[in-house]
This record gives sequence, structure tokens and C-alpha cells, in this order.
Amino acid sequence: MRILGLDFGEKRIGVAVSDELGLTAQGVSTIVRKNNRQVMDELRQLINRYDAKQILVGYPLRLDGSEGIQCEKVNRFAGFLETALGLPVIKWDETLSTKEAEEILRESDVHWKKRRQVVDKLAATLILQDYLDHSSRNTG
Repeated sequence: MRILGLDFGEKRIGVAVSDELGLTAQGVSTIVRKNNRQVMDELRQLINRYDAKQILVGYPLRLDGSEGIQCEKVNRFAGFLETALGLPVIKWDETLSTKEAEEILRESDVHWKKRRQVVDKLAATLILQDYLDHSSRNTG
């Protein structure tokens, strides 16, 4: 079963997808947000292309584990996704995933202009891979 992983942002949404066995995550795209309709259209296309059965959304907890303002935005977005797309939505702690993605790109000598284009997709991949690793450890 494939899972679509999202790194939610107000301007961009990074997208990753799992393989059918739920072992690996691969970055797919970055959706540049114009409006909710456009975002839903692009997500529907990706869900259909990959035959995704679940959506995982990065949940930006604070370092102390508490919920902040961004969590409220993700909660609204997750509810909207569930209603609009009819798929279960899982929220997964994404603490520091974007920072980790930026560090990986910096260490790989990716030019800063290119980094801006791929950081959200990489963050979505890291979030989804963390979820997949956690799930395999707890079911194996």
C-alpha cells in the first residue's frame, strides 16, 4: 500500500511517496500553492498516479513536544484533506525535518537556488521515511 507524504507549508508543499511494500520513501514533487482548489487538483493527480491509499502529513511539534500555531494550521489542512480526498490522514512528528533537509543539501554542495526548489520535497521524503522505519520496527 502506497502512502503519500506531505511537508505542509503555506507557500509550498513537499510531496513524497512510499513504495508498495512501505519500505522506502521517494521525493516526487513540490506543489507551489496558489489556492486550495489547485492544491487538491494536484494532490488528486498524484494520488491517482501512485494509487496512494493514505496520506501522511508532517506535524510540526515544538522541541518540547507541545503543539504550536503551525499545528493548528496542519490540523485544519489534514481535516480538509480527509474530507476532500476521502483518504485517511496520518499526522507524524516532523520536528527539524526541514533543517535536516537543508543540511543534507548543503553538505551535498547543492546551489542555494536549487536547494530552495527541492528542500520541501526532501523534507517530505525524510518525514515519510521516518514513519515507514518506525512502522516496520513496530510491526516486525
